[in-house]
Amino acid sequence: MARSYKVGVLKGDGVGPEIVEATIDLLNALDLEISYVELEAGYNYYRKTGRSIEEDFFDKVREVDAILKGPLYTPPDNREFKSVNILIRRELDLYANVRPFRSFENVSLKNFNIVLIRENTEDVYVGIEGRYREEAISLRIITGEGSRRIARYAFNYAVERGFRRVTVVHKANILKETDGLFRETFYAVSREYPNIIADELIVDTAAYSIVKNPERIEMLLAPNLYGDILADLLAGMVGSLGLCGSAQIGDRIALFEPVHGVALDIAGRGIANPIGEILSAKMMLEYLGRRYSDDKLVKLSERIEEAVHIVVGRKKIWTPDLGGTSSTKDVAKAIEHSLKELENVF
Repeated sequence: MARSYKVGVLKGDGVGPEIVEATIDLLNALDLEISYVELEAGYNYYRKTGRSIEEDFFDKVREVDAILKGPLYTPPDNREFKSVNILIRRELDLYANVRPFRSFENVSLKNFNIVLIRENTEDVYVGIEGRYREEAISLRIITGEGSRRIARYAFNYAVERGFRRVTVVHKANILKETDGLFRETFYAVSREYPNIIADELIVDTAAYSIVKNPERIEMLLAPNLYGDILADLLAGMVGSLGLCGSAQIGDRIALFEPVHGVALDIAGRGIANPIGEILSAKMMLEYLGRRYSDDKLVKLSERIEEAVHIVVGRKKIWTPDLGGTSSTKDVAKAIEHSLKELENVF
């Protein structure tokens, strides 16, 4: 008997509800044993209730196998409203942020397949800041334990998926203690994986290399801040933030969401690109399939990615961010149709 799964769904702010609902509709068309639990958090929820996250949020999360999430808004001019994204990743200890960037035919600037793995709980994102008169201070924290576990995650990911090289990104030539520790720990862990090449790029050189020669890069491992910045550069190389999904993974649970933000300027218009959310759902199915030895989910995740590339690269069914005129639902339906065509092939 096939295993059934329970997935928490956090629709989020801005375009979040639109792209999440389109993605759930697609998943519901695939004959999966998945039930959904609604989770509430974010700025819209705060405006309605005065709370940024529902009281029993983490109690609900303990009952699910994974979380599918839309983007959440953190207003820059409200100093009292703290990032719910950071709260969730801290509480659930989602220390590995995995962002695959695979180029699309007829859209991307070059041909490449890069996975960026970002440490997700440390660095300046610990949020310890202060201000005295005109002096602002932010505390940057890098630990050996945090560096070791993200390095091991990256090397294990490379082994499981057939990558030959992992490249650490740092600025240890200047930040000798923080980035120095991250770099040293990376190389210490690399000795446990003699069949994987371990090398390095200074962060500014990494940015240059991504633009100039992305085909030479396989996997990048970065501290939190550098990973956040380089992810948007890689999304630009892919062709749009709307084409990129991501995972935040801990030892007990994982959360899946698009790379892009809330896009308040187009929210409610039905034209947001759902690809990032759909590819995040694809990553969720792969995660569940690997975690629970469910080959059906792993194979389905591969077909979803192939269907997405057919729709974007060959059929050119594009939302306005790519220069097209298709709606959110048009794109999701086209992917569903391509999946059915692929089922006939396989």
